[in-house]
Amino acid sequence: MLLTAAELALFTSATCAQPHGLLGMHAAKSGRTSGLVVRAFLRDAVACDLVEPGEAAGADTLHPMERVADSGLFEVFLPRRKTHFPYQLRATRTNGELRQFHDPYRFLPTLGDQDLYLFNEGNEHRIYEKLGAHPRVIEGVSGVAFAVWAPGAARVSVVGNFNAWDGRYHPMRPLGASGVWELFIPGLGEGELYKFELRTPAGNILIKTDPYGTAFEAPPGNASIVCDPRKHVWGDAAWLERRAYEADHKDRPISVYEVHLGSWKRRLDDGHRPLTYRELAPALAGYCVELGFTHIEIMPVAEHPFDGSWGYQVTGFFAPTHRFGRPEDFAWFVDHLHQRGIGVILDWVPAHFPRDGFALAEFDGTHLYEHADPRQGAHMDWGTLIFNYGRHEVRGFLIANALAWLDRYHLDGLRVDAVASMLYLDYSRKEGEWIPNKHGGRENLEAIAFLRETNRLVKHYHPGVLMIAEESTAFAGISRPVAEGGIGFDFKWNMGWMHDTLKFFQKEPVHRKWHLNDFTFGALYQWSENFVSVFSHDEVVHGKGSMLMKMPALEIRDRAAHLRSLYGHMWAWPGKKLLFMGSEFGQSREWAYAGQLDWHLLKYLDHEGIRLLVRDLNRIYREEPVLGCNDLDSRTFRWINCNDGDITAISYLRHDHAQKTFIATVGHYTPLKRENYRVGVPRKGWWRELINTDSHYYGGSGAGNGGGVHTDDIPSDGFEQSLRLVLPPLSTTLFKWTESEA
Repeated sequence: MLLTAAELALFTSATCAQPHGLLGMHAAKSGRTSGLVVRAFLRDAVACDLVEPGEAAGADTLHPMERVADSGLFEVFLPRRKTHFPYQLRATRTNGELRQFHDPYRFLPTLGDQDLYLFNEGNEHRIYEKLGAHPRVIEGVSGVAFAVWAPGAARVSVVGNFNAWDGRYHPMRPLGASGVWELFIPGLGEGELYKFELRTPAGNILIKTDPYGTAFEAPPGNASIVCDPRKHVWGDAAWLERRAYEADHKDRPISVYEVHLGSWKRRLDDGHRPLTYRELAPALAGYCVELGFTHIEIMPVAEHPFDGSWGYQVTGFFAPTHRFGRPEDFAWFVDHLHQRGIGVILDWVPAHFPRDGFALAEFDGTHLYEHADPRQGAHMDWGTLIFNYGRHEVRGFLIANALAWLDRYHLDGLRVDAVASMLYLDYSRKEGEWIPNKHGGRENLEAIAFLRETNRLVKHYHPGVLMIAEESTAFAGISRPVAEGGIGFDFKWNMGWMHDTLKFFQKEPVHRKWHLNDFTFGALYQWSENFVSVFSHDEVVHGKGSMLMKMPALEIRDRAAHLRSLYGHMWAWPGKKLLFMGSEFGQSREWAYAGQLDWHLLKYLDHEGIRLLVRDLNRIYREEPVLGCNDLDSRTFRWINCNDGDITAISYLRHDHAQKTFIATVGHYTPLKRENYRVGVPRKGWWRELINTDSHYYGGSGAGNGGGVHTDDIPSDGFEQSLRLVLPPLSTTLFKWTESEA
């Protein structure tokens, strides 16, 4: 045996940190004789031969190997041989089975110095194609290349069914000082379950899933699965071409239907299970086309172990969840929606990650992805951990994650969750529970730099993809371009508008006249950012009540009238639109992730009428450029009357730059019908009624203005002409100017 006892102990004790220095083929000496030595560490083998290929078929030479340890170490010395050659191993197992295979330890590394340099620098934007597990063909041999970043580990092995989850048999090699460990295992392929077994310097053993894994099994196993996420053949080239063209046309109709895939609809005839990706796609596409939404936004589908987190506590950042199918099924889902004309936006969660021991937390026994100090690394609200955005490899991991979703799955946007918690070091913390930045301030400079770089690179690699921030503070420049000193998002959720508008509409009508400032205050900052007006899932959970039940009335009919008037205002008001599923038909109960929406309510006009109104609002929003293409310019908005508290009426104008098209919105938010109410308008002629939320068609009282009104030459509200209107109860009405009724 040429191997020393100390070297042998490295394998039997699973402490070998440099396996390629001992296993495989190496130059060696036995006494005074030079030659080659080949070693293999095999599980469940009683004998092994080295197979040297011959020049002709069937002319292979077998070199019996000596079993030098009962644990499975074999060795053979080939005297007077100098030239390395490709070889295979032929092992006889304890059950008599004979298996011939390529030795993992005869292959060169699958990552080069440039790959590692850029990774450590945080600038390898496609690192998701290099770290993780990837089917490869190397020297004509099929297998899987594994690579993982674990600089604090003393030893890392690939474990799986192929080696009985025994970390002794496939130890990985460290690649210099990069912190990356690598191993190519021939013969493995898609569908193989695996994890990484890490040994810390203190001798502790950690079993971890792959941070770059592309598929995972269900809990409690949570194993990573070797998977090629690019098997789907895409058919959305025309969609992607149009999307790239729209990169320079940000101010266009964008109306988003927010969906939780697991609870939109379920198969009641099949154990009440959620629909699969392939079942969801045609159903969702058809529904969104019918209602006129331009996009869906799906709550996080990155792999997560706990259903009750709704996907916001991610353990598999690069993998669509197993709950609804495989990665190729998710790709089919996106492709189908694209071909039906619907964009797909994904909730992306780079603000935090859970403490599950099998995932990122203390990945290699050190605080690798998170800050060690809980004043920086512990998220106070959710009991999770905060990424260390200042560490190059962590920043690169997250940027690559964003790019991977867009690259592999053709997504049309990322809605970035909890941006406010990333921007501020003292977010949700008391005095003494946070550490100021290097300037003594509360801004998280590393997180800000990360967000800017992510937004910049998304624009560089994927023009036309939308980046949307869920940001609840007044941090300046969220949707300003990076080149102009901003954070670089395209849009920001308008949380202030949502809060103030709901505050107004939740008031009893008799009190609303005292709270018109809640209705109008948003106009003061409406154009400080590129806003999306939102009523998201956050507004219909945790005891807040559904959108319908927030409305101040006893009868469902009256609540529905309030909600219709709210939606009429939402679609008429500047800003892109987002509405959470179920809210479009006024679901009565709060959203529950474990069931499905109450679709049976659509047989009642109180609910179906709300849905029909949303459909018509989306149609008008898309068809009328003054609504859909002028959301981001303050010059196309004008108040008519914003302080008529006596009867609680609000009116405002939307128009184009040339002031050739005008749409007037008149809201009346008491349960009384008002006759002869005068509203000033800038043009003489016929003002056609586009929408009346109190129409019989939507379940309302039917009060209105007979389809339109001619102006009178009576000055009002600063205009020379005016309209004499009937104000329906609890209503929002939209009128469009034309020169004549014809």
